[in-house]
Amino acid sequence: MRYGPGDAPGGSGGGRRPGRGKWWPLVAITLGNFMLLVDVTIVNTALPRIADGLGASFTSLQWVMDGYALALAALLMVAGSAADLYGRRRLYVGGLALFALASLACGLAPDAQLLVAARIVQGVGAAAMFATNTPLLMAAYQGRDRGVAFGVWGGTSGAAAAVGPVLGGVLTEWTDWRAIFLVNLPLTAVAVWLTLRHLGESRGHVGARIDWPGGASFTVCAGALTYGLMRGGEHGWTENGTLTALALAALALLVFVVAERRTAHPLLDLRLLRRPSFAVLMLAALLMQAAAFPYLTFVGLWAQDVLGLSPIGAGLAVTPMALMSLLVGLLGGRALQRLAPRLPLGVGVLLIGAGDLLHVVLLGDGAGWPALVPGLAVGGLGVGAAMPVLVSAALGAAPPQRAGMASGAVNTFRQLGFAFGIAVLGTVFGTALRDAGATGGRTALAAGYLSGLRDITLISGLVAVATGLLVLAVVRRAPRTDGERPSGAPEVRRVRTGAPAGA
Repeated sequence: MRYGPGDAPGGSGGGRRPGRGKWWPLVAITLGNFMLLVDVTIVNTALPRIADGLGASFTSLQWVMDGYALALAALLMVAGSAADLYGRRRLYVGGLALFALASLACGLAPDAQLLVAARIVQGVGAAAMFATNTPLLMAAYQGRDRGVAFGVWGGTSGAAAAVGPVLGGVLTEWTDWRAIFLVNLPLTAVAVWLTLRHLGESRGHVGARIDWPGGASFTVCAGALTYGLMRGGEHGWTENGTLTALALAALALLVFVVAERRTAHPLLDLRLLRRPSFAVLMLAALLMQAAAFPYLTFVGLWAQDVLGLSPIGAGLAVTPMALMSLLVGLLGGRALQRLAPRLPLGVGVLLIGAGDLLHVVLLGDGAGWPALVPGLAVGGLGVGAAMPVLVSAALGAAPPQRAGMASGAVNTFRQLGFAFGIAVLGTVFGTALRDAGATGGRTALAAGYLSGLRDITLISGLVAVATGLLVLAVVRRAPRTDGERPSGAPEVRRVRTGAPAGA
């Protein structure tokens, strides 16, 4: 997305409507953002009940998680361009409406296939909501109010990571798993009403265009690659369907590169990737997200299927990561912002890796949920240090006139990291379960769960450690050219808080 004349007072639509309560626009935007981020993880603790209720296979459960994250990631940059062209408020309201309808379809789904399809549509709505959050806040607030607004918005984004699994457990245990989707209906109605009543319209640059070839090829590439990774784990890597999906992903990637080089209004200016710091930060966004959060989905399955925890207990078991992340933000946020972004980012990713590797050591035979706490706590320290500075690091590595594009790209790669992480780690975890199932018996199945968890946390830990070292070695501030604002100058840094702390 690009920030244009509509982001300033007196721009297209004028931002906040005069005479209204000053903070109601913030409530409207934050409520939608909170819902879309909670829905990334609220499903975690409901997966065993969904499997029982719909007879869903392990692969279907992967798609329940991945369909949402994949649609959100693949369409985020297209949604930003559409918002610039057609209006941020209009697209935000449309995204809320689509999100609500898809949530209703999820709650009424009679089988796993329709649930997955509804989750994908829900992700489309979430992309429209997520892409418009930051520019709507930029248009609604200026000066000190803008800093307060982004602080509140970023704080609730981080809280979503903590609330998601617990809220999912509460709704699943006290009512039914379908309630985790139906609860969105009254909340979206409130968000739509507040938006129409208190938010003015804003648009981006005059002459903005949507890069449809780039958006379509990027979406096909991401979807085909995810499908190929899941199918390869289930049916084999030389199976015809697997090879076809992976070949389609490669072809779509080639089309995307050609399309972006030829258009005057690309989703992603590929010249940015010639900057080593920017390229590494995009890779870090993808791999950090893949290492930090997707394995928690399979931890939730183990906690309920093997340890016998309730959905609420399974949600509470994984909260140490989110709580430590919030604690770092509250106590060390200001100190972190005084450092060069590569330091908290690189060290934070190393801590995420250390937390993952602690699971490998502590999840031995007979382990219970307390064995998770040390690794989750250390990983939470890393998340709290790294996530808040990720966007500011990307902005500092790109020219100021590409700030909107850099912000959209880093959030896209983050969500792709979650989607790819579910696909890859789910393949490894599913293989361990199938091997244990072939042996037979409850004891063998429990051992298969633990073996799968150790495998996926080992992979996550090694990836995170390598990523952290790469960030520390490569990432530097972008050189300033004449007439450009220095990277990290106040006007750019105000956008920084738009990076949610959680998944």
